[in-house]
Amino acid sequence: MAAKRIFLIHATPVAVAPINEAFARLWPEAELCNLLEDSLSRDLRSSGSHTESLKQRFLELARYARGAGADGILFTCSAFGEAIDACKKDADIPVLKPNEAMLEEALDHGDRVALLATFPPAIDSMSEELMAAASARGRRVLLQHATSPAAIEALHAGDSEKHDQLISELVTPLADVDVICFAQFSMTSAAPSCAKLARVPVLTTPDSAVLKMKRILDA
Repeated sequence: MAAKRIFLIHATPVAVAPINEAFARLWPEAELCNLLEDSLSRDLRSSGSHTESLKQRFLELARYARGAGADGILFTCSAFGEAIDACKKDADIPVLKPNEAMLEEALDHGDRVALLATFPPAIDSMSEELMAAASARGRRVLLQHATSPAAIEALHAGDSEKHDQLISELVTPLADVDVICFAQFSMTSAAPSCAKLARVPVLTTPDSAVLKMKRILDA
């Protein structure tokens, strides 16, 4: 059987390594193709909303991947849920949001959820996804969130140790949560240090996303 061709579409370079590493561990047979368009994050930050232009650019990226033989598409930036939904409706192959698999797993742990992010616009998109996922199960979630923009700045500057430390500092103030979710693929390296501080599971997006895509395409 031919290897499945998975297109990974990134809006920031710091998401590339974590998802490729997750595929290498969990589904090494997959053929990965990486598309990076890092002006998307800058333009979302500038506009403050999902403009029609941004949505159209996402559609064009997904259509390009489909035309290049993709069996499945995984977007890796958490702040673009609305645009990715448009791609899902447009495509005839599986298209996954970066967080959908992790959020499904989070609800298995309970209704009190903490979302941590280093790119603040990701919180709104993820919160909407989590509420929708909970509603589909007839549940309501109690949501806490915290952000550290300085952490992603440190990561872009090559200081992963500071990045992980700043994310870890978000954990201690959290109270009465059942699970902690990282909003971005780029945060994955901070999971071990946060897990030492937390008394609840700490979930990251890459592993959950890889396993869900594999389940869908194997079926």
